[in-house]
Amino acid sequence: MPEPRDPALPPSAPPAPFAPARPVVIGLAGGVASGKSTVAAAFAAHGLVHIDADACARALSNDADVLAQVRAQLGEAFVSDGQLDRAALADRVFSDPTAKAALEAILHPRVRARILADMEQARDAGRSSLLDVPLLFEAGLWELCDRVVFVEASGAARRERARARGWADDELDRREQSQLPLHEKRERSDHIVCNDGSLEETRRAVGALLRQLEATS
Repeated sequence: MPEPRDPALPPSAPPAPFAPARPVVIGLAGGVASGKSTVAAAFAAHGLVHIDADACARALSNDADVLAQVRAQLGEAFVSDGQLDRAALADRVFSDPTAKAALEAILHPRVRARILADMEQARDAGRSSLLDVPLLFEAGLWELCDRVVFVEASGAARRERARARGWADDELDRREQSQLPLHEKRERSDHIVCNDGSLEETRRAVGALLRQLEATS
């Protein structure tokens, strides 16, 4: 649902298209529940192709070969109605490193191949792309990026968002333990976008960053 707007204010102008001298690839990093999807949508509003690793993984959830391998390696309980039971898998892999490694071996090569194909398609069309990949650094995909943007959000904001998702109090910590520490993600990124304020503030920050990148491209 869009944000309510004061009727006394004029309508805001549409986001200016991002038009660097050549297409660029921007990687998105941040903590669990930092609001990366919100920031990704702000980038996409400027015309970048949003390449979403989670969406790629969901698209593979009814792939016959994926289902067969999950059944064989993790068990029938993780396939329901011809699709992966993502909730059951999440519960298992975030508490069982062996199961996590098995699932990653099944999914990650396929997700990576789809990401690379989408990047090539965007580049061939002369468009910049945004890599929205939870394990951007861990999977080595940051090396394909011209710039990496870290989404900054306070611990309190992230926990509030996690609760809004219906997560248990320890779920955020449990998921974060399987990723690169936040301070390392932050240090390895080229830019920071704060996502603690309003949606409009986040959109303005993204727009300002893209203007900066245009000027230096």
